[in-house]
Amino acid sequence: MIRSLSAVLLMLALVIGGPAGAREALKISLAHNSVTERETRDQLDRLLHKYDLSKWLYTKEIVIDDDAIPHSDPVLTLHTRHLKDDDLLLSTFVHEQMHRFLALRRREDFDQAITDLRRLFPEIPVGFPEGSSSDEGNYEHLLVVRLEYRADLELLGELRARQVMEFWAADHYTWIYRKMLHRQVRDKISEIIQNHRLVPTA
Repeated sequence: MIRSLSAVLLMLALVIGGPAGAREALKISLAHNSVTERETRDQLDRLLHKYDLSKWLYTKEIVIDDDAIPHSDPVLTLHTRHLKDDDLLLSTFVHEQMHRFLALRRREDFDQAITDLRRLFPEIPVGFPEGSSSDEGNYEHLLVVRLEYRADLELLGELRARQVMEFWAADHYTWIYRKMLHRQVRDKISEIIQNHRLVPTA
């Protein structure tokens, strides 16, 4: 009860935007009002002011939760694991936003893209650490991770984006991230994304 009350009281309306001046209201709530949640909120707020993320922003509400695994639905939720690494937190934020982006696309476009990916990769390991928790989740993550990498390249530059992908390739969804380190694979997935109009635009 106290934790729930704290989360409500700590819901903040933060003004975010990049150096270009585009600004939006974003609500950030803290699940437990812990020191690490407050620090992660401040870290995220700083990143949202530093980078123009308007192209990759598809939610108005975020929860920061020490105990959660990052997820996009029903409310985009981040953990506090990456307090020491801005690039990893930024990439995680974009990753979850890309899940929301795909959920807003036409179902027909999404389904056709998944069909093409199944032809390209008939088998993907299911389960941690190599894959998602389901077969369908694996194919969605091929799209999400490719979009994440595209965003990281634009936001962080080639070297830092590559370093982020290499970290994830030894951390979680390892099969998917390892594949993404190969240019030919990225190009094939990019073609599918383009063909089915699954590219975020400013």
